[in-house]
Amino acid sequence: MADVRKRFEIIISSALKESMSDVYITGGHPMVSRKSGVIQFHAASNWTHKDVDDLARALLNPRQLEDLKHRKSVDFAISLSGARLRINTFTTERGLSFAVRVLPGQIPTIEALNLHPSLHDIAKMTSGLVLICGATGSGKTTTIASIINDINNYRKAHIVMLENPIEYRFYSRQSFIQQRELGVQLPSFEQGLLDVLRENPDVIVVGELREPKTMQLTLNAAESGHLAIATLHASSPEEAIYRLCYAAPLESQDEIRFQLAETLNWIIVQQLVYIEKAGFRVPLLTIVKATKAIKNIIRENKLNQLHSAVQIGKSEGMFTSDRYLSDYLNTLISFIPYSQTFHPSSSEVSEDINYQSPLTDDMSESILPKKPLYKQNLQP
Repeated sequence: MADVRKRFEIIISSALKESMSDVYITGGHPMVSRKSGVIQFHAASNWTHKDVDDLARALLNPRQLEDLKHRKSVDFAISLSGARLRINTFTTERGLSFAVRVLPGQIPTIEALNLHPSLHDIAKMTSGLVLICGATGSGKTTTIASIINDINNYRKAHIVMLENPIEYRFYSRQSFIQQRELGVQLPSFEQGLLDVLRENPDVIVVGELREPKTMQLTLNAAESGHLAIATLHASSPEEAIYRLCYAAPLESQDEIRFQLAETLNWIIVQQLVYIEKAGFRVPLLTIVKATKAIKNIIRENKLNQLHSAVQIGKSEGMFTSDRYLSDYLNTLISFIPYSQTFHPSSSEVSEDINYQSPLTDDMSESILPKKPLYKQNLQP
């Protein structure tokens, strides 16, 4: 197992040098990577089924192996070769497979991600809801990390982050940051939100809004004077609002709509696009700010008017994706390569962030349910 782990470390080191965003390993097949959104095959790097099984034994702890056995997949994150890796291990017709997302070893700044400087304004917010939306792999978690990094450098706050898994490790600077991982320190986002409201936080990060109860509790947190920052799988601001409102039972949808209108600060929808003069992909944003006009559109359920309101809201700092491209990305003289963020995290502050209390941790059992969480995972 030591040999396959060393081989894996060499692959990750190479991925960092080559600016690969993803690495895929499966038995009986050449390794596959993704760079600038394009899939590449590595014929010289073949893994046997035994190699992949040994890699699982080398990387997963007993609790994660138990999850893999019962759920047929497991998510976790580790630090390796100066980077953070978000890993999904899952079963296929070829046996075990690994999907590895390569994350920066150091938490990137807003500038390092080539994001619009107005995102610094989020660090000054003390309450309300900020939604970071986009497809899987669009960089939502990294954008949130840059925002939390900004808050951590800017002001004193108690920040609680509910994640699945913990992708970026934070050290407290100006802010006191606590991170909880689904399946390790909390059984569900719902329970985590119920807990966190008793912990007097200033900022709450919710790794994913998927279940209706999680959505409702996040809105409640924003309404009660906390800054709530959450990710949502949505490809447009209209879809984000629709998903939040229509996830609730019919009799509650009007109430949710009014609550969202009252609490919303920003909606950011992002995708990664290749910019020729940069030579790599950068985030392309749609930015919606909760002006009076936007709030009225949400209350009155007139989502067909939202795009026009964003176009009109240029003076308020709102961007459609087209305007973001023309007025911001196309005006940049230079871009910062994402690969520049791939170096070891600063050790300026010493914190023990990998401790599991023996009072709560049983490595032989997971606190996640052994049945699949979502209906789409159920076998017919």
